[in-house]
Amino acid sequence: MSGQIMWGKFLAMSALILGGGYALMTATTPTEEELYARLSPDLQRKVDAIRAARENPSKVKEQLQEASDDNKIVWAEDQQTQQQRKK
Repeated sequence: MSGQIMWGKFLAMSALILGGGYALMTATTPTEEELYARLSPDLQRKVDAIRAARENPSKVKEQLQEASDDNKIVWAEDQQTQQQRKK
């Protein structure tokens, strides 16, 4: 008997630890509104710009469509742009 694990006690303690950890996490994690309110005004403007860009993805779609029509590489810079930056 001394080598056997007391499964009931083990399960109860495990549930207590997991439940306590979850309760602590939910109590200490801020909501999106609280986190946004804590940001500096500069970061709030950046977040607003990112949110606006996500709401209106048509600009990105137009750029991708133009690039596909001209057979341009979308994810890399062309050689002319790289040479201009080096100068």
